[in-house]
Amino acid sequence: MSGKFLIRKLNSFNRLPQKGEEAIQEICSRRILSLARRQDIISEGEDPRTVNVIIDGWACRYKTLEDGRRQILAFFVPGDLADLHVYILDAMDHSIGTLTPLRYARMSPAEFEALGNDYPAVLRALWCDSLVTAAIQREWLVSVGQRTALESVAHLICELYLRLKTIGLTEDGKCSFPLTQSDIADALGMTQPHVSRTLKEIEQTGIITIGRGTLTVHHLAKLKELAIFNPNYLHHLYDAAHGRPGPS
Repeated sequence: MSGKFLIRKLNSFNRLPQKGEEAIQEICSRRILSLARRQDIISEGEDPRTVNVIIDGWACRYKTLEDGRRQILAFFVPGDLADLHVYILDAMDHSIGTLTPLRYARMSPAEFEALGNDYPAVLRALWCDSLVTAAIQREWLVSVGQRTALESVAHLICELYLRLKTIGLTEDGKCSFPLTQSDIADALGMTQPHVSRTLKEIEQTGIITIGRGTLTVHHLAKLKELAIFNPNYLHHLYDAAHGRPGPS
């Protein structure tokens, strides 16, 4: 089911009708593409013509300075839309690239707009998704501007774990975590050695373990405490991650 993770996420915001779920699944199954890691789905300056749904793998939104320095602006996991209304732009002002081997589905603007028009519950869920995406961006800005290195790294790990938990991609505290130390550094405005030291400091507490592309959260409550994590910005994604039903 190509659209299953998107459906799970949207259901956390607003309960979707069965026909709405079937429409999402059908659209997400039409045009599926694959890319290797470190490839662009779309590059800055290109004309965006589709809405891209991440099916498998991880990607990121990023900008690159003329001297090659990279700032990661968002991480995309399965079920994420990269980006929601990007097709209304004449040219991309950022790039979206893969961090792992990736499969993604392309929706045409007409398909995407018809989905919202035909199923108001889907449209409402998409609005919520857009608002949470903006809220996550604000939290990242707080991390870059005010949180300590320890808080920032712990906050990012906590956020990604909960997002994966929402769509059923965690098990017994474990989940995929393919980010390199350089990826984390580029997202948080830190150096790679600083990230390395910070991760080691967090792991020494016994709260988490990271290795071979896997994150294990041993004590989620302690991780939240270390990060000074307030989940209100995730809204119903947080509720869904804790088994609470989304709004109907």
